[in-house]
Amino acid sequence: MRMPELKVPSLQHLARNWRDNPVRVKNILVRLATNPPRFSYNPLFAAVTDLFVLHVPYDQVVEGIKRGVKREAVRENLLGVLPLIRDHFAGVSPDFYQSIDLRYYPVARGLMVPFEGPMIYGVGGQFYFPWFSFWRQNPLAKERLSLFVTLVEEVLLQDPDLENAKFEILDFSAPNGERELAVIDAADIPRIDEDRKVQMLSTFAEGFFQAQAELKGTPEATTEETEEKRDPDQPGFFDDLP
Repeated sequence: MRMPELKVPSLQHLARNWRDNPVRVKNILVRLATNPPRFSYNPLFAAVTDLFVLHVPYDQVVEGIKRGVKREAVRENLLGVLPLIRDHFAGVSPDFYQSIDLRYYPVARGLMVPFEGPMIYGVGGQFYFPWFSFWRQNPLAKERLSLFVTLVEEVLLQDPDLENAKFEILDFSAPNGERELAVIDAADIPRIDEDRKVQMLSTFAEGFFQAQAELKGTPEATTEETEEKRDPDQPGFFDDLP
């Protein structure tokens, strides 16, 4: 029987799963590794490219999701976000568009966390770096949001093509039961100071390595068990963003 795999989280998932105690971090990561949700918002990133860059008609994008996503609950979840994406980018014609190469943030020795932004685009001389948050519930907030923005800013400042981009978080959560889009200017988010950042990353790293140690020798849940337990409305916490 295969052992459950503890994947290295993306930068966003690190921030979301951070807790103030390494044991709490460990417990979350072990639970996710042994009973991983199998849901991805990746079709929506393809839809962004189709609508915003390739100018594919909206109805064709909808039909593509309907044909490509078999599970009804997942399909309806994606289609609940799509109109918000369409409306946000309606009338925006980028002068420049570029995908962003994969980078890694050194959290601790032996723990390099991947960071791969969806795109950067320019309009009228201004570069924009949008980050898409498709979690329906419990999006990043407060100190976890500050941690994420602080770490992303460090990554952006390392790249001359990104350092002057306007960093925006597009939050598609449903605080009142229905999906809505909140555009958060990262410039308005308080940064974590260096000492606190080091402390937070150390706590997460310790919990991550504890989870690795605990998972050794733990049998992996069967596909049937995972199907019964997972919530089809939520993505896997470790799903990588394109």
